[in-house]
Amino acid sequence: MQQPYLLFLGDETDLQNIKTASGVAYWRPEICLGQFRSEKATVDLGLKDMGLDEAVSAGVKTLLIGIAPDGGKITESWIPAILQALEKGLDIAAGLHDRLSDNTEIAATAKKFGRKLFDVRQPEGPFLVGSGKKRSGNRLLTVGTDCSVGKMFASLALEKEMKASGYNVDFRATGQTGIFIAGSGVSVDTVVADFIAGATETLSPPNNTDHWDIIEGQGSLYHPSYAGVTLGLVHGSQPDKMVLCHDASRTHIDGFPDFPIPEFGACMKGYLAAAHLTNKNASFAGVCINSSGLSEEEFEHYVQKTEDIYGLPCCDPVRTGVAAIVKNLGC
Repeated sequence: MQQPYLLFLGDETDLQNIKTASGVAYWRPEICLGQFRSEKATVDLGLKDMGLDEAVSAGVKTLLIGIAPDGGKITESWIPAILQALEKGLDIAAGLHDRLSDNTEIAATAKKFGRKLFDVRQPEGPFLVGSGKKRSGNRLLTVGTDCSVGKMFASLALEKEMKASGYNVDFRATGQTGIFIAGSGVSVDTVVADFIAGATETLSPPNNTDHWDIIEGQGSLYHPSYAGVTLGLVHGSQPDKMVLCHDASRTHIDGFPDFPIPEFGACMKGYLAAAHLTNKNASFAGVCINSSGLSEEEFEHYVQKTEDIYGLPCCDPVRTGVAAIVKNLGC
């Protein structure tokens, strides 16, 4: 994909739905020249609002669809802007379940103007089934009490802190936003179920004994819809360490009021039971929380209580950083 990007926000009003755009803008601001949104949009990344002509003049090369709606569908209202962008010389990149290349109008316009379409959520495979064989090197997997609780953010924060501390470490992306940030990866939620573990083994191959792969978690073992992809990811990553991620404002699985958030101890016990299938020595290194809904006093109490109960460092990657978790890796 050619950089820099113009981040497409459409007519979105829900911040949760622009996590792709917000993630890329936060971790790779140097390649994001602006945002493109309609008058109906209420979300704002703080980037310069740009029309397509202005973006082309500024040197933008790719319109990146920064929205991740439920089901990953291409919304009909986006298509006129996508077609105009192609006509003006921009490539289009998306991380949706719907393929840009499967939309006849978009595909025909791209062909007419010699532009490229990038569907990064589609796996390049083929992959083998998981082998379960122990690989050299070290692996840390972020896991969640729920979906969208900050697993990617925690993974990138851990990679950044570990690099600053002198570790030999790489971030391994398993979702569309992470792939846009890292430049490579496997979107495991689009891999056929039998091959998720094998795809994850491919993503994190054998490495030097001092090397760490920080593998971005997906879904949650406790989510009624997405537990399957999480289980394959746990088995294939063979984590030596895991970090539990949680949004402190949640009381139930998002969108499922009849499914309460599991207690941390029970949650960790479930993840360890799954992880021990392919790595008998898997353990937890810490807890990362999104505490944006807590006051400073509430946050300090939350951290102290969590650390007292579970004996693990508890961090908010934004408020405190993750140095305490990196120190707890014991390497």
